[in-house]
Amino acid sequence: MSDIAGHRLTAEAYASGFADLTPPLTRKAALVEASRCLFCYDAPCVEACPTGIDIPRFIRGIQTDNVRGAATTILDANILGGTCARVCPTEILCEGSCVRLDQDHEPVMIGALQRYATDFLFASGEQPFARLPATGKRVAVVGAGPAGLACAHHLARLGHDVVVFEKRPKAGGLNEYGIAAYKMTDDFAQREVAFLLQLGGIEIRHGTALGLDLDLADLARDFDAVFVGIGMAASNAIRIEGEELEGVGDAVRFIDALRQAADKGDLPIGRDVVVIGGGNTAVDMAIQARRLGAENVTIAYRRGAAHMGATGFEQELAQTNGVRIRT
Repeated sequence: MSDIAGHRLTAEAYASGFADLTPPLTRKAALVEASRCLFCYDAPCVEACPTGIDIPRFIRGIQTDNVRGAATTILDANILGGTCARVCPTEILCEGSCVRLDQDHEPVMIGALQRYATDFLFASGEQPFARLPATGKRVAVVGAGPAGLACAHHLARLGHDVVVFEKRPKAGGLNEYGIAAYKMTDDFAQREVAFLLQLGGIEIRHGTALGLDLDLADLARDFDAVFVGIGMAASNAIRIEGEELEGVGDAVRFIDALRQAADKGDLPIGRDVVVIGGGNTAVDMAIQARRLGAENVTIAYRRGAAHMGATGFEQELAQTNGVRIRT
């Protein structure tokens, strides 16, 4: 009989294990860190940012105590900048390109500063954006994940009315269902969705799936435009003998269940867990298995460490959490 069970730990241990991975900066710490920025012209950090945030500009806003302006700069380029501040692999993007690395081997903490600014704005309850005059156009967005929500917000700012169709009971997609629970705490994904919807002009209809409740031809007829952002919800099957056995499952579904669990102890976990794969999701699964009470957790990867999809930061995080990596 497999030794898979829940409630292996105390309530206090679960609370500690799934607390915020990186606590937010204080005002004093944020001001000190912002002062380290050299505000480069043609800043390499901006070139490395997939969403093109004007990083020197928002850091200057923090330095001058214009935190609202800093947050507006971030969210104008990336309305989901609060989530990105928590989960973006900054060590290989903006921070990995910071010129401070060449000077003192420590980049400016861009991700932490971004979180400081966006958290400040969300806590204030202010809405920095306004809609342009109504255009009379209606747009359908299929999927309330990051792409769909970002699209809907931008269209609404332009004055269009947007209806977002989402098959799941909560909006957010990957942000709500697919990120390690210790990286996105305090129901942040839903607070970010609520902030986005404050703009107005966006309606979300849950329980509607493309191909079941929706047809593209009907949407094209009833709306002026259609945006499809259904994401990549499926996991890769390993296609080996035994993957259908009891106790074998995929990490995406497990992380989904863990994020939605009111009591983390309700999630059953084995004493000995093997995670097959070498990406960031594998690391998230392995660390969370440990924090649920698994005694021995091993990541098994078919190639060498240099080929692992998980970043160096994630690999180190796994090892400091007691996860063994076998390549």
